[in-house]
Amino acid sequence: MSITPARLAAMIDHTNLRPDATKQDFVRLCEEAQTHGFAMVAINPYPVAQCADLLRGSGVHIGAAIGFPLGQVTIEDKVSETRNAIANGTDEIDYVINITELKAGNLSYIEREMQAIVDVARSSAVTTKVIFENCYLTDEEKRAVAEVAVRVRPDFVKTSTGFGSRGATLADVQLMKECVGDAVQVKAAGGIRTLDAALSFIAAGATRIGTSRGVDLIAQLEARSGL
Repeated sequence: MSITPARLAAMIDHTNLRPDATKQDFVRLCEEAQTHGFAMVAINPYPVAQCADLLRGSGVHIGAAIGFPLGQVTIEDKVSETRNAIANGTDEIDYVINITELKAGNLSYIEREMQAIVDVARSSAVTTKVIFENCYLTDEEKRAVAEVAVRVRPDFVKTSTGFGSRGATLADVQLMKECVGDAVQVKAAGGIRTLDAALSFIAAGATRIGTSRGVDLIAQLEARSGL
């Protein structure tokens, strides 16, 4: 598909979720995000305040990963973490569902959790993304969470944390898009290292790409375009 570097950049969530990331790493992350016009920096909650200061007035969003990467904390903990991240300057939330409750067939829990986080975020005009962590789910389970999302209406459903046994796949993006249609957007994330992979996910319906290789993807597209 035909896409410009600027348009691709505006779809990239520029990511550093490493536990050993330094403060200087976040300075570089924010500088790269501003230079290339990335949609967002995707970070853990602790550096949110630092990145909010660095990105103030830039138009680049600050995304906090909630219940990350396992999703194995209570709804109350995720809501508290969400509120704290918003207070510190985040304007996008990516949270991990409770896979244990999904595996138990407890969709009412999944819906209560999603509704609680979406309600808190929406009250502050903050974007929400629901991380399925598809590597651990059956297609039936993926469809079930997608159906919950269509009812609750977070802004995005998302394939992966990048910390599971595998990341985004084309089949998963296609399935998620088929399930949510135009009601919810789809974010592909996890292991996206090449331009061709990113473009295939976009062609399948993803409107955000989560990757730590955003600078590389833009360079690949510029080289391909002769820029």
